[in-house]
Amino acid sequence: MGDREADRILVERVQAGDKQAFGLLVTKYQRKLARLISRMVRDSAEVEDIVQESFIRAYRALPSFRNDSAFYTWLYRIGVNTAKNWLMTHGRRAQLTHSVDDEAEGQGDVELLHNAETPERLLMTKELGDTVNAAVERLPEELRTAITLREIEGLSYEEIAEVMDCPIGTVRSRIFRARDAISAKLRPLLDTAADKRW
Repeated sequence: MGDREADRILVERVQAGDKQAFGLLVTKYQRKLARLISRMVRDSAEVEDIVQESFIRAYRALPSFRNDSAFYTWLYRIGVNTAKNWLMTHGRRAQLTHSVDDEAEGQGDVELLHNAETPERLLMTKELGDTVNAAVERLPEELRTAITLREIEGLSYEEIAEVMDCPIGTVRSRIFRARDAISAKLRPLLDTAADKRW
């Protein structure tokens, strides 16, 4: 049984009144949703509140969920919209908060890889990571969200289109433009020609 099928069964249980089934969905997606939202909002306490609000909204809307899309893309859309609403209410622009090293922490044996690196290589890796993070932070919100959903969350173009509530062509364009902007910032560090992306 795949993730989507397992989620569908849990959603049906929630719709039938099983609150514990919703707890399983929260446990499964809480961390992923927090990681996504933390790409938009700097304050970790606010991220927790937004995640909680997203799950409350999802729970309230679940009776009308028809399983036309995967549960997590539906949940991500709620999370992204909740974060956007929070940012608009507080008059803030979405921010990038995690570094490339933060993303690598969950990969296991990272310490061994880092210890085998030379100081020059570590410095270059840090500089590249900082450059990518700064470039992503400067992207317009729609581009930043699209590239984060694709590269960090691993969603397909179709899933991103559902989350962002836009046509798939728009998703492709946003991801292309985001990659192009990031690549322009990396070119001086990597000594690549202007017609090459990486």
